Amino acid sequence: MWPLRLLVLGVLAAGTAEAQANSSDEALDFRYANEQLVATPMWQPEKRHGAYAMGFLEFSVGKFTYFLLSRPLPQEAILRHISSNVTFLLFQIHSQYQNTTVSFTKTLLPGTSGTGSDRGLVFILRPEQTMCTWYLETKEAKPVQNMAIPLSYSERDPIPGGCNLEFDLDIDPNIYLDYNSFETTIKFAPANLGYARGAEPPPCDVSTGQESRWRLQYEVYQYFLPEGDLTEASLLLHLQRMAQVPQVKASAVKVVTLTADDKTTVSFSSLPGQGVIYNVIVWDPFLNASAAYVPVHTYACSLESGDGSCVSPELFFVGFIFVGFFFYIVITRLTSLKYDVRLVLTAVAGSICGILLVASWWRFGTLMLCMLCVGLVLGFLVSSGIFFTPLGNLNVFRDDGVFWVTFSCVALLIPVLFLGCLRILNILACGVLGSYSVVLAVDSYAFTSLSYITLNVLRRALNTAFRGALLRAPFQTNDFIVLAVWGMLAVSGITLQIRRERGQPPFPPHPYKLWKQVLERRVTNILDPSHHIPPLRERLYGRFAHIKEFFQREQPAGERTPLLL
Repeated sequence: MWPLRLLVLGVLAAGTAEAQANSSDEALDFRYANEQLVATPMWQPEKRHGAYAMGFLEFSVGKFTYFLLSRPLPQEAILRHISSNVTFLLFQIHSQYQNTTVSFTKTLLPGTSGTGSDRGLVFILRPEQTMCTWYLETKEAKPVQNMAIPLSYSERDPIPGGCNLEFDLDIDPNIYLDYNSFETTIKFAPANLGYARGAEPPPCDVSTGQESRWRLQYEVYQYFLPEGDLTEASLLLHLQRMAQVPQVKASAVKVVTLTADDKTTVSFSSLPGQGVIYNVIVWDPFLNASAAYVPVHTYACSLESGDGSCVSPELFFVGFIFVGFFFYIVITRLTSLKYDVRLVLTAVAGSICGILLVASWWRFGTLMLCMLCVGLVLGFLVSSGIFFTPLGNLNVFRDDGVFWVTFSCVALLIPVLFLGCLRILNILACGVLGSYSVVLAVDSYAFTSLSYITLNVLRRALNTAFRGALLRAPFQTNDFIVLAVWGMLAVSGITLQIRRERGQPPFPPHPYKLWKQVLERRVTNILDPSHHIPPLRERLYGRFAHIKEFFQREQPAGERTPLLL
């Protein structure tokens, strides 16, 4: 009987292998290896009785695979020939913004699946297990381009999300991301120590000694995509640098290290339109072993909505005017008006302030008041630039009182330092602020992180939760070019004004005084040519007559006789 059974099993296995070999020639799946697309035969589903059968995707450990998912075509992911020294697998799947689902079971059950654009599952292997299966599907109306990879870990490696108590999965290796226009927050579940196949997992909260998961440390990494690049191909390519521990450490920047005593939550400043990838590496210092969570990405805007929020960053140049800045903060915090209404009101308030400031100089020549406003605006930009550096991420400045007192002192220091040389203050302010307006204009069309020098301060004033956000922004080719242009314009503008004003009085008389002098001179001096200027009515009539003559047809001069043939 046993030889007969073995013969039947052999025939069935051969038939199955032959069917798969014949059907593999019908379609190709594109597998990404060594940053080049390599065609790999894959079995495609057949349509049976009006419905589609589930397709199969075969994966290899540590290799990225590209494939399409559509609503009527779920896929079964298979990993074969798993090594015996592997104790758990982390399977992750990524898309740009559409949701996909990865599940342990064909029928979705609570606690056995994850849905999102960056999701993964940890599979704890049983003794002697050499094959693993996952199920992939999407509810999106259009096909979704996905990229997936299975990663293997040994019993020495910590298990990401192994001590999850907050999210749905028993072991949750995912990073959960939430963002608004001010800050981006990531959350993840604590990890557990690794263990051998078939063994019981170490308890999570029985003790806090060095023999428990409390010795683990969490390194949070941040990786910026190329500025202004919102393409799907670029995202999936750069995600490959953030999936495995060696590539993450080589490509990304470590921004913070958390211990088991810290909350597994980190906040960053949002950068609308800028692609950012985050990942967490859990490290066991006792065994010197590491494992990576599932990387997550964001653009801090909605690519799906199509409202242009990813290509039209906020622009508050009018709000930088002395009164407009404070007015915008007040109406934002005290009212529930829409953004467009607040922006219009800010522009109106800033324009009124500018008119009043010019009017005060024109009529009264209030030099000190005008230079105080100029110095405060320059001081605001200088103080914002200081806190845009790594100094702004110091823990001491997370306290609002310390931050605003320090910020205000630096802003006030500028007009105080130049109190005895107001002309230099005015020239510096015109050169630096005028050139920075070019930076903001460039940011309207090509992303540059230099605009966040002032936007971060505005966010801090509008949102109290922003004080806990890490202030980091990419500094790439666009930023180097814009920074060079900013410096060149500032230096050339300051130099030109200094050369032009050499030998001139510090400030001219205010316009009202000059107008009074001219009026008195015209009354007392009839030889002054300005005394004989015609009235305004006659001058306007003469201009209109000149314009009328321009459109009149020129009259013929003398008699014109046709030629006689």
